[in-house]
Amino acid sequence: MAYGTPRDRDDIEAYYTDIRRGRRPEPEQLADLVARYDALGGTFPLRSITEAQLDGIQAALDAGEPGRFTVVLGTKHASPSIEDGVAALAADGLDRAVGVVLAPHWSTVSVGQYAARAIAAGDVHGVHVETVPSWHLLPAYVDFLADAVAEAMADMPGAEVVFTAHSVPARVVAIGDPYPDQLGETASAVAAALSLRRWSVGWQSAGRTADPWLGPDVLEILADRSAAGSEGVVVCACGFTADHLEVAYDLDIEAANLARTLRLPFARTRSVNADPRVMAGLADVVRAAADGADGAA
Repeated sequence: MAYGTPRDRDDIEAYYTDIRRGRRPEPEQLADLVARYDALGGTFPLRSITEAQLDGIQAALDAGEPGRFTVVLGTKHASPSIEDGVAALAADGLDRAVGVVLAPHWSTVSVGQYAARAIAAGDVHGVHVETVPSWHLLPAYVDFLADAVAEAMADMPGAEVVFTAHSVPARVVAIGDPYPDQLGETASAVAAALSLRRWSVGWQSAGRTADPWLGPDVLEILADRSAAGSEGVVVCACGFTADHLEVAYDLDIEAANLARTLRLPFARTRSVNADPRVMAGLADVVRAAADGADGAA
C-alpha cells in the first residue's frame, strides 16, 4: 500500500479533494499544489517508483518461492485504491493477504489508517488480511540509510545529520502514538552504525491546519543551525521511501533554496525507491507474516 499520486496535471484537483476527505481545495490551495508539481517539470514520479517497488518485492518473493505470492497495489488517495487492491486479490480467488505500507513508521493517522481500510475491505470480500505494523528497524533499510548518509557526508564530514519524517498533528502523539519514538529508533540505529557525532530528529511537510503539528520543522532547523555557525546539514528523509513531492520539492527545492540563501552547506541523502536490498528485506517481512499466519491456522 502507498499514498498515491495524481496521474497528470488534470488529476491534481481530484487527488487533493480526496486528501481533504471530499472537500474541494480553495483556488489558492490548488494553485499552490499545481505550482509545486510544475516546479518538478510537471512530472509525477511517485507512481512509477511505487510500481518499481512492487516489481522488486514480487521478484524477491518469486526468487524464494515461485508462484506462491501475488503482489498488487492499493493506494490511499488514488487509483487503484486499497479497496481495489483487496478486490483484485479476491477476484483471483485468493483468501489471505499480507498488507505492507511503503512507509517504515507506524502512526494512527498513516499506517494505521491503511491497515484498517485493508482489513475492512478483506471482510467485505472474504479475504483475511494480516498487516505489517512497521518495519522501521528492518536491517536492510537501516543498512541502506547508513550507506546513503555516509555517501552524502563524504564531502561534508563536519555536517550534522538531521533525520526527518512527515509531521503529524501533535494531538496524535499526546494519546501515545509511537510514531516519533520509532523515528528516533531508526535515527539512533543509523547513528550507531556510523558512529555519528552530531545528529538530530526533525519534521517536515506539516499539513495546513489550525492544529499544531510536530516540530521542529526542517526549515526551522536549517535557520537555527546557520545562526549557530554550523558546518552544514545533511538531511536523511528516512520517513519517506520515494522521491515524491515531499522530497523532490520540500527538500530538493524549498529546503535547498533556504540553505543556499543562508549560505549553509546542505545535502539530502538518496531515497530508498526500489533499492533491491530493501525490497528483498520487505519480501522477507511478507514471507514471515504469511508463514506466521500459516502456523496459526
